[in-house]
Amino acid sequence: MDRKTKEQVVAELNEQLRDVKLAVLTGYSGMDVAKLTALRNVLRKSGTEFRVVKNTLLRIASKDTSFSALEQHFKGPLAVVINRGDAVEMTKVLTEFARKNAQLEIKAGILEGRVLSKSDISLLAELPSREVLLAKLLSLLVGVQGKLVNVLSAVPRSFVGVLDAYRVKKESAN
Repeated sequence: MDRKTKEQVVAELNEQLRDVKLAVLTGYSGMDVAKLTALRNVLRKSGTEFRVVKNTLLRIASKDTSFSALEQHFKGPLAVVINRGDAVEMTKVLTEFARKNAQLEIKAGILEGRVLSKSDISLLAELPSREVLLAKLLSLLVGVQGKLVNVLSAVPRSFVGVLDAYRVKKESAN
């Protein structure tokens, strides 16, 4: 790779790392091309990019970004998984693939400026998806409103019941 190409790769990677929502460092030593291609295809469906990068280029590109906090992990063959969409979906795909393929090693990550360990990424993968969380929130909001309506209508309903009982009592007395 000539110098101009390296500069272009560094500039592009720096730009991606600046506005990334979630980035994960992975080791891929021992994986064949077919498995890497399968992983790329699965990740691409969730709006994620899997990039194999030289450590020196990654070190230069990560300067002045939050990703520079992971510099101690820049050893051995590395790939950067960059996500701008749903972070939970990407971590689910990545951890599931790592479970099936022992050669893929999740090292560390950055989520909106916060450093994540391998266990943090596994915990993130166990969360429900965004759609499920929104559905749960919506059901809570609807349920609370329904209960509020029932509570507020209980007093007039009871009052009407008392009036009706009083009417029946008066009619039976006549």
